[in-house]
Amino acid sequence: MFGPGGPDGVRARMRVLCVVLWAAAAALVVRQLTAVLRLPPGDRLTDLETWVGPQGVLHVSGSLYDTGSFTGSPFAGLVLKPLREAAQDTLGVLWTVASLLLVVVLGLVVARAVPRPRSHSRLVPLLVAPVAICLFLVSLPVRNAFHTGQLSILPVLLVVLGCFAVRRDVPAGILIGLAAALQPTMLLFAPLLWLTGRRRAGLSTLATFLAGTALAWIAQPHDSWTYWVHHIAGAGLGSSDELANQSLHGALLRFGLHGPAELALYAVLALLVVYGGLRRAVRYAADGQPLLAVAITGCVAVAISPTSWQHQMLWVLLTAVGRVGTKAADRYVWPIAVVLALSLTPKVLLPNMASLDPITQNIILIAALAAACVVPFLSTSAPAYEHPVPTVYLPRRPARWSWVPLLPVWRWVARRPNLLLELLLIRVGYAAYSEVRKAARGGRATAEDHGDIVHSIEKFLHIDIEHWANHAVVKVSWLEDFFNFYYESFHFVVPLSVLAILYIRRPAEYRWARSALGFATLLALLGFWLFPLAPPRLMPTLGFIDTVHGVQDFSKPDYGTLTAVTNQYAAMPSLHFGWSLWCGLVIAILAPKWWMKALGLLHPLFTVSAIVATGNHWVLDAVGGATVVGLGFGITYALAGPRGRTKGVGMAAEPSAGGEPDVGAPPPRPRSSISPSLRPGGPPGGASE
Repeated sequence: MFGPGGPDGVRARMRVLCVVLWAAAAALVVRQLTAVLRLPPGDRLTDLETWVGPQGVLHVSGSLYDTGSFTGSPFAGLVLKPLREAAQDTLGVLWTVASLLLVVVLGLVVARAVPRPRSHSRLVPLLVAPVAICLFLVSLPVRNAFHTGQLSILPVLLVVLGCFAVRRDVPAGILIGLAAALQPTMLLFAPLLWLTGRRRAGLSTLATFLAGTALAWIAQPHDSWTYWVHHIAGAGLGSSDELANQSLHGALLRFGLHGPAELALYAVLALLVVYGGLRRAVRYAADGQPLLAVAITGCVAVAISPTSWQHQMLWVLLTAVGRVGTKAADRYVWPIAVVLALSLTPKVLLPNMASLDPITQNIILIAALAAACVVPFLSTSAPAYEHPVPTVYLPRRPARWSWVPLLPVWRWVARRPNLLLELLLIRVGYAAYSEVRKAARGGRATAEDHGDIVHSIEKFLHIDIEHWANHAVVKVSWLEDFFNFYYESFHFVVPLSVLAILYIRRPAEYRWARSALGFATLLALLGFWLFPLAPPRLMPTLGFIDTVHGVQDFSKPDYGTLTAVTNQYAAMPSLHFGWSLWCGLVIAILAPKWWMKALGLLHPLFTVSAIVATGNHWVLDAVGGATVVGLGFGITYALAGPRGRTKGVGMAAEPSAGGEPDVGAPPPRPRSSISPSLRPGGPPGGASE
């Protein structure tokens, strides 16, 4: 009972995990503080400086909106005006520290509102809070707010405090009303409060908003007229078609719609989103998921706002608390997708293709609209809410290397992995690979010195065939064209094709092969970083011919559009050969017919011939590529044992034989008792989606 696996052992592990998570959150807080304050004065808190600096908007005698730099509400300008006399450096430090405190408080309040099981109920908020703080700090909205000095964290915190921390309706409504005065679309929480039974809170929200707006009218009548009448509540402020404006209005402008037609379509779409989103929010609130209801309403508010800048889209991240999917393997899709969309730039998530621009330019808006109106979050009454369909695993086969610590959660899954997660993994992994490969620069002199070393070793081993092969191929035009085409065309196509076929036909082997490829690529990145190497074609004294790119100026080589985005000294090990060898081995191991196996092995043979003949790699680069691939398979074997077998479990997504329940899975969690309304501790209720 009191052993490592007993209740005391579980509590002890949770306490250790809690300490680790809080340490990570504290490190991120310190890093964010130093990252902002180390910037030159002209590069940090740019919007704040534009508003309250010596020549800022709030010092201008005319309208706040004459310069086009201020897009907030008149009440926000009224709140900021007392800061005009503050010293710039002191204000910057205080503003950054205050913003960090707001993020910490927001994480604590959200942690209290997250649904949790009865067991360990006191420890769960302590675990959730640092995770929430970390996710907030790495998210684009918070990072953007820190960099620019925006107020956008404050309205979110005021609403969350009013909904979950303040129990009395009138004070709660005052907090939410202040948020609406700063960001008018937050007034949408008033009908949510009314429809969920907190009518006094809804009325006090409306009254506070009207009072703040009236105060701004009295203090700044001209600015208030400009904002509410001339610009239709901010619809005409700023450059609304900028990519940073992730609202329906901004998206329609980017699609080329302007004038009355655009405004009419925008109004219709906004009404539809409000109706659908509020309807869903009320249902989830009645179903006992108040935090999800608040997050959905926030997504509606920022989507319909005339201008919703990136720093105002924090609401989308809060929808990660919703549960989607009946299978355990699908439960992480929506949270991971939301975290990635709110943490990474669109160019990392999606290929840089013109045809994908409508998605790339509006990816956060798409996430907000999906959360508000489309994503089928589970009701607490659904059987899969607490007890998702378990993932079925193949029988575990331990590795022979007993001294290697096996990861307890690493098992061979017979069911196909979630396609969206795999695509995100591949895309984000490739983006990280490209960035690290590009950043691993050692300088031309170092790379050429390493090239001399490699060339000397090959001469000693009598394998320095690159010069002979390069000049022999140049003499045969069709062979030169073939190797150039092969070098440029099959590096990505063949590995992706192999992965796709395995995903469809061999789900268990897919995981084994994908993991081996991932480990090999990580090891190759380490080689690029530690050993920058000039390929033969970039060695100026050896007389190689660059058959792919043509004659180069070695001081300023030109490789077309790739010149500025790739590292030409990332040659050791050769991933051209490494990936092709991985393809050949996987095909040779898994292909059912001998001719398929032979055809698969031809790919690495042609690839190594191409990389040597075109002068793009040394022979030892290919040896390095083979080494990292072998290590990739070895690490996979060490962590998970022999590869899983799809045979015997069928080719369908649901295995019928050979699978077994995950004996290491945690027991089903008890049904959580969650308040059906936005009032903490409210009575249980019953409507479901």
